[in-house]
Amino acid sequence: MPEGHSVHRIARQFDANYVGRVVAASSPQGRFAEGAAVISGRTATRVRAQGKQMFLEFDDELWLRVHLGIYGAWDFSGEIVVDPTIASANGRMGQTNQRGTDLEQVFDDAGENSLGSIGAPRRARAHVRMSEQTTGLADEGDQWPPPVVGQVRLRLLTEVTCADLRGPTACELQTPDEMLATLARLGPDPMVDDLAEGEERFVEVVRRKPTPIALLLMDQSVVGGIGNVYRAELLFRARLNPHTPGRDVPEELVRELWRDWVHLLRIGVETGQMMTMDDLSPDAWRRAMASRDDRHWVYRRAGLPCRVCGTEIVLEELGARKLYWCPSCQR
Repeated sequence: MPEGHSVHRIARQFDANYVGRVVAASSPQGRFAEGAAVISGRTATRVRAQGKQMFLEFDDELWLRVHLGIYGAWDFSGEIVVDPTIASANGRMGQTNQRGTDLEQVFDDAGENSLGSIGAPRRARAHVRMSEQTTGLADEGDQWPPPVVGQVRLRLLTEVTCADLRGPTACELQTPDEMLATLARLGPDPMVDDLAEGEERFVEVVRRKPTPIALLLMDQSVVGGIGNVYRAELLFRARLNPHTPGRDVPEELVRELWRDWVHLLRIGVETGQMMTMDDLSPDAWRRAMASRDDRHWVYRRAGLPCRVCGTEIVLEELGARKLYWCPSCQR
């Protein structure tokens, strides 16, 4: 599932390429035809990412809410200005000034991380249910607008830029009150909320809950943006047993979790990768950017020796999601 860093990168792409421009909207798939008709011809006025959700505002305070879920992604093409605060996996910026020419595609070995395609890894999209399946992304060549490929829930076009939404969990229009009500249900996000206030909210909620900390970190009403990868890595970095009730986690350790999330989320937004290992050499950094096998402490390392103590990494199911952890380091 795309985690918080991906949603913030998407929002920055929209801010750089759509805000202040008239947008033509359509639903090639047909499932969002009525909503697309309402926003088509309006000007995008601002964009906001909060946790795993993005909100794009149009004229007359009409909001488009998108939650990518497990299989969702946005594909960008055309003349695209890349926000200078985000980069590709190898540290280069991708930018185009030629209509119909995609951004330089930069993927790791899992098919992740392209400045022109942000969200679920392309391999993961093969598992989307048939009604949402993407059959492949074509090279648009010089055709404008580019041909529709696969099941596109929503296409947003300016005169020079195209964004195609595929496989989202949620794609809906909201009034300002509905949008604010959605935001009110979401936990603090380090990229948009005051860090000190966000820390206090996070600590207050976690410290009164009997729920295991591993479940609390995935609860978007507790903290925004953390998914399965960041959850496993944050807990390992804190050397914290994932089954510890939130109220039993020492306050200072809860604060450390929040501050580490601030740190890791910034790296994710800047690089497009969920990099969770620190102090790597330049060569090790390049390897990690190219392969998730060299990027994480415990995630997807079930049965392999812990990088710190050598104990076999455990895989279990918690809250219907896979949990990776070291039973020795995280006692």
